[in-house]
Amino acid sequence: MSSETNPQCGSADGWEAVFWDIGGVILELESVQSAHAAFVADLVDEHDLEMSTETAVDTWRSAVGDQFRSREGTEFQSATAAYAHGVDELVGESVPIEEWKPPFDEHVQSSIRPIPGAVEAIEELAAREIHVGVISDVDDDAGKGMLERFGVRQQFDSITTSEAVGRTKPDPAMFETALETADVAPERSLMIGDRYDHDVRGADEMGMHGVAFGAEDGPAVAYRIDSPEEILEIVAEETPPA
Repeated sequence: MSSETNPQCGSADGWEAVFWDIGGVILELESVQSAHAAFVADLVDEHDLEMSTETAVDTWRSAVGDQFRSREGTEFQSATAAYAHGVDELVGESVPIEEWKPPFDEHVQSSIRPIPGAVEAIEELAAREIHVGVISDVDDDAGKGMLERFGVRQQFDSITTSEAVGRTKPDPAMFETALETADVAPERSLMIGDRYDHDVRGADEMGMHGVAFGAEDGPAVAYRIDSPEEILEIVAEETPPA
């Protein structure tokens, strides 16, 4: 929608940007969890591991989680490195990345699904005079690959990832980088996230307006949506608070 059909969108006092998290906002988390479980099941068969698939999945996820928790503060931790640690812990020896990564990627790409309404909302926003961006704690290639898989990679004007910045949300560097790249004012920017502390409050502390999608309640929540498509109503009907 252009600023002619929607006076607030792209106008002097309207919204300048909408930023999206990926996991839990664009990406349906259950679908990627299913992909991980199928990948681990293949590892059990391939390496003749004497454990149930359920136990193997728990072991792998625990090791991956330990790797993420070992990082210092908001320092970026590569998901690929964490997944590799999980594979090594499960199998009991070091497995070359070229051996496990291709089937892992195949499982993810064939299984992941978008949140209902997310693709449609992104496409509609991209047709308007408003910056559409991503601020996500993902490995750069993985995040962009998911957006490509859903057919919306080209709809985004900017993609800010933790790998590129070297930090994770709610570190101010994540939001500062996104705002600087987009060249937009924080007070005229919306951030959609499913985690209160990382997405919503992190954005609020930078002067942005947090949009909670599945995130818990709190004083930093400027708007709450139950469907990604509801962001279109906010952009069209709401004016950034003075």
